[in-house]
Amino acid sequence: MANWNDPRQVRTGYGASSTVPRTGGAVTFDAGLRSYMLSIYNYMTSGVLLTGIVALLTAQSGLAVTFASGPLMWIVALSPLAIVFAMSFGMQKFSKTTLQAMYWAFAVLMGLSLSTLFLVYTGASIATTFFATAGAFAGLSLYGYTTKKDLSAWGTFLIMGVVGLIIAMVINIFVQSSGLALAISFLGVLIFAGLTAYDTQKLKNMYDQVRGTEFMGKVVIMGALNLYLDFINMFLFLLRFMGSARE
Repeated sequence: MANWNDPRQVRTGYGASSTVPRTGGAVTFDAGLRSYMLSIYNYMTSGVLLTGIVALLTAQSGLAVTFASGPLMWIVALSPLAIVFAMSFGMQKFSKTTLQAMYWAFAVLMGLSLSTLFLVYTGASIATTFFATAGAFAGLSLYGYTTKKDLSAWGTFLIMGVVGLIIAMVINIFVQSSGLALAISFLGVLIFAGLTAYDTQKLKNMYDQVRGTEFMGKVVIMGALNLYLDFINMFLFLLRFMGSARE
């Protein structure tokens, strides 16, 4: 993904700086920060719930089978990825309203894509994994928000980890190794757990640079997208451990 959330880019584009005096006072600043983070979490949570509802309804209607193979499988699988890239690289030129529409479209398409999980795993194991992921995500995000430790050093390592995961997954398509698949799932959970804490802290630190600008509304949506991706990927990798196959 493009590094749209690099604070240096925001500072250059808007002339903001983390050293700008907080003229509204500490209380006003803290209230603004809470509102900003709450907006991100609201978008992220609503997107995840929308995806879950669409996935469940699609599976119950029997349409999930049509997305499990054939041309529709590739369209539904690749469309969300295309939207993510479009949002990341086109953030500067898109309006906030356009980004909102793209975010909701992404959540719906992800629901169609993930509906095929109900063809592989039992509904009970999917629900159990979802709530386990939600609990882990909440704890990791809380850590990222409250810790005094600077997590910025994690960024390069985690991004390299994601690239490594993608390469390993492509290789395993051809070698079909169960051991490699297990290792990929284990590392995937760890990497996206780390990204949850890292992204939360990064979004928190960005507030001082985007507050009071029109750019803040876009950062809220893109921040929600980042956390959504952390949640969904952690859920999918965890499902490989906790999911019970349908008979």
